[in-house]
Amino acid sequence: MKLEGALFPWRFRLMVALLGLMVAAICWRIIDLQVIDRDFLKGQGDARSLRHIPIPAHRGLITDRNGEPLAVSTPVTTLWANAKEMQSAKEKWPALAAALGQDPKALSERLEAQANKEFIYLVRGLTPEQGQSVLDLKVPGVYGIEEFRRFYPAGEVTAHMVGFTDIDDHGREGVELAYDEWLAGVPGKRQVIKDRRGRLIKDVQVTKNAKAGKPLALSIDLRLQYLANRELRNAIIENGAKAGSLVIMDVKTGEILAMVNQPTYNPNNRRNLQPAMMRNRAMIDVFEPGSTMKAISMSAAIETGRWKPTDTVEVYPGSLQIGKYTIKDVSKSEGPVLDLTGILINSSNVGMSKVAFDIGGETIFRLAQKVGLGQDTGLGFPGERVGNLPNYREWRKAETATLSYGYGISVTAIQLVHAFSALANNGRLAPLTLIKTDKMPQTTQVLPEAVAKTMQGMLQQVIEAPRGVFRAQVPAYHVGGKSGTARKTSVGTKGYAENSYRSLFAGFGPMSDPRYAIVVVIDEPTKAGYFGGLVSAPVFSRVMSGTLRLMNVTPDNLPTTQQANATPVVPLKANGGRG
Repeated sequence: MKLEGALFPWRFRLMVALLGLMVAAICWRIIDLQVIDRDFLKGQGDARSLRHIPIPAHRGLITDRNGEPLAVSTPVTTLWANAKEMQSAKEKWPALAAALGQDPKALSERLEAQANKEFIYLVRGLTPEQGQSVLDLKVPGVYGIEEFRRFYPAGEVTAHMVGFTDIDDHGREGVELAYDEWLAGVPGKRQVIKDRRGRLIKDVQVTKNAKAGKPLALSIDLRLQYLANRELRNAIIENGAKAGSLVIMDVKTGEILAMVNQPTYNPNNRRNLQPAMMRNRAMIDVFEPGSTMKAISMSAAIETGRWKPTDTVEVYPGSLQIGKYTIKDVSKSEGPVLDLTGILINSSNVGMSKVAFDIGGETIFRLAQKVGLGQDTGLGFPGERVGNLPNYREWRKAETATLSYGYGISVTAIQLVHAFSALANNGRLAPLTLIKTDKMPQTTQVLPEAVAKTMQGMLQQVIEAPRGVFRAQVPAYHVGGKSGTARKTSVGTKGYAENSYRSLFAGFGPMSDPRYAIVVVIDEPTKAGYFGGLVSAPVFSRVMSGTLRLMNVTPDNLPTTQQANATPVVPLKANGGRG
């Protein structure tokens, strides 16, 4: 070595210089990383140990108009596992399965099948106490996440209106879906340090606070919702019916105070949920309104000025031939001639058709459109149907007649109660809303006030006259309304099904100052008949009675005040009325 160094001194010096440069470069890099550019190592370390855990946002509270909770979020614990990490502690799997309430064999097979996965759910939605008891077992690879679960205190009573959320707390039905962005809130972030096994070492800081969802106060009154649900359920059972709907509306504000359907379901337990139970029939099911439509058709006739309540129409012999079609009256009239009020009381298809022939189908169509039949309600409810209000280029007698007594048109229960609210509110139509409002809305005059008040008196007589729908009467109050019975169409054909009907009643009260409108729909009653005056009218009576009392409305039909508070029929001059 000494000889070689003496022969080639420049090589030795070169190697020393190279080694010196390498040492200098390493020292410089150490100084650079540790002193000058510290962010690089910090970033690399953070990338391997620093994590951001989402902080779930508290979903907004849903309440009724009086602040009663309808949907609340409760904290829950979701357990997840790193299956790859869990392979090193198989002896603890049986204890884990017992704590989770799962079959040990099934859990083992699942963990073995997903051994290469670093994230799998073990169970979701445990109470915090249940979740902590599992975490206390300290099974390697088992971790917990804080989440929220939606709970519905009113259960099946408000299921169709409120709806529900999925397991990830996203709205899937009803108001939960329609107002999902409003209710959802914004998740936050929390910075933590974890070791290479994913275990939490240190909770560093909250980098972004979770923003809770906004609360939502619905227009419904939970007291009325319970009342309506009870009476509708009892009616379905008593009449052996397939389904039903009931809607209560404040005619002054346009607020829906109650909306119930049968069958219904429990949103807190959806294990055996069937699709038919989820149908919000009041907004989704369309049907022909039958004789309830006569209230709108008669309003159109009186509005023209050609007819007044005392004008008469010949209805004998109870049938009317129009080409190949025959119009028949279901019930026998008091005589061969009926005035307009008598047509409503006896629900005469013949009388209503003759009045309609005089004013024309276009006149009835225009008013039906104004009061919202076959039109979008503006509620924005998921899956809501619009129905169908046909407008013919030429209104022939057949189309005019069927429209006048409620056939050839399809509506929803929510549209029908909206239409009757215009009659109750002196011809003014308030926009519908599912959200509580603290101020009177801007209304639209769709019918002259005098005409609306005349119709109020006529519809009061429909219930209170000797041959009226007495089952709809409400003790201590004057109310008005109209029953209806509509045949159901046969599935797969263009005709009507045999012995398949919908029983309807639409009305309002009290007549001293109408405030509440109610529509009852009973689908396919089978036990005690099917006429609306027999099946749906008693439900209207009980629900309206409970509504007026719960809302502290002063009675207007007590024995001492009955005569003073009776609603008179407002006389209108006729212009060529047919009699």
